Amino acid sequence: MQKSDLRIIFMGTPEFAVATLEALVENGYNVVAVVTQPDKPVGRHGSILQPSAVKQFAQEHGLPVLQPERMKDPNFIEDLRAYNANLQVVVAFRMLPKVVWAMPEFGTFNVHAALLPQYRGAAPINWAVINGETRTGVTTFFLDQQIDTGRIIHQLPFDIPDSADVEYVYDGLMRLAARICIETLQLILQSDGHPESIAQPTDTTDLKPAPKIFKETCRINWQQSAKRIYDFVRGLSPYPGAWTTFSDNDGSELTLKIFRTTKTSLSASSMRPGQISTDGHRKLYIATTDRLLQIDELQLAGKKRMDTASFLNGIKGIEKYFII
Repeated sequence: MQKSDLRIIFMGTPEFAVATLEALVENGYNVVAVVTQPDKPVGRHGSILQPSAVKQFAQEHGLPVLQPERMKDPNFIEDLRAYNANLQVVVAFRMLPKVVWAMPEFGTFNVHAALLPQYRGAAPINWAVINGETRTGVTTFFLDQQIDTGRIIHQLPFDIPDSADVEYVYDGLMRLAARICIETLQLILQSDGHPESIAQPTDTTDLKPAPKIFKETCRINWQQSAKRIYDFVRGLSPYPGAWTTFSDNDGSELTLKIFRTTKTSLSASSMRPGQISTDGHRKLYIATTDRLLQIDELQLAGKKRMDTASFLNGIKGIEKYFII
């Protein structure tokens, strides 16, 4: 099979997906249409419509764009079928109904930012870092009825340094996603549309999930070891950000986002988890169940992100606060 034989529909929305779409265009693949989310209302009154990163790229390169409100909409299904694609590629998009993913003769493959079957779900990059993994990766697999359970086509690993935050891993996997997509397409071409694939295990006993992250998910539980909290913070930095709330005896509260910490060898055995310690000038520590965790970058609600020295310079008596 030749490259020109593939008529590809690409589906994706955020910046993460743009690198893969760009790789398809630069490598001369025939992308006949792009499917992305409807424009998102932004601004104070929601009066401005913001197109997705994928739509912006597609329009810049003259690619037709479809933006269905509902994936089962008959008009959308008709429009999709009219492009006569024989393959669909999905990166960071929504769940597809069978009428969509089963439409092309060669099926639909997804690029997932984890080494399946681990970290099935909406936030695999965050959860891999939160759980202290030293390795993750990307997987291509054929879509089927269940989320992230289809037959695996190809995988590429990615090492996670202990100092890395989500931004670092996101950027690395974004580039790797583009690479694995091209390599998967090469496998499809070499096999006349039917590459070898491996069924995922059905036993979910030892699998780690990657569910969607909400605001309450990001609240720090100080009743854990310093290592667990250190990983939790970097797994949510810079976005959406781990947070905690402190209060003093007068009922005054401080809500802080914490973006960067340092593990220390300082014992916290004489302190309760969540208790604050500081030199009043440059150093700020919070007790965990075993060690003091040094806070390096943080943000007060309604303020800018800052280093600890700047924070301490602007607030006095921080030691009187306690975790709530």
